[in-house]
Amino acid sequence: MDPSRKRTIRLVVALVCALGFASVLVYTSFSAGSQAKTPTELIRSSVPGRSYQLTGKVVPGSIAHEKGGALLFKVRDRVGTASVPIVYTGQVPDPFRANREVIVTVRKGKSAFVGERDSLQTKCPSKFKAETKGA
Repeated sequence: MDPSRKRTIRLVVALVCALGFASVLVYTSFSAGSQAKTPTELIRSSVPGRSYQLTGKVVPGSIAHEKGGALLFKVRDRVGTASVPIVYTGQVPDPFRANREVIVTVRKGKSAFVGERDSLQTKCPSKFKAETKGA
């Protein structure tokens, strides 16, 4: 077989393999991702046994510690008043407090959503806020 033809065949095979690997990576990255749900969305459509990523703000006055290390708190929509109770065990980030936006992986329980251990994350507040009129 001609050497230039062998090189062309090798190049085509290598490009097809690279394209196949790239396609698999793109497919797995998009299919594995899940969008975070708000409390309103969880109230409407949560299924027991399935895990969800919940995002929202911690309700002021709802944070309490239970014996055994469980943390009880409520998460509300960013805009609105719908909230869900959370029972969480695990590491609590230092910036966790009332009115702070959080993301936590939860499963629907009997009376509250149960947070997966060590899944609680806080979002940092933006230091770039819209300027208020008259300031």
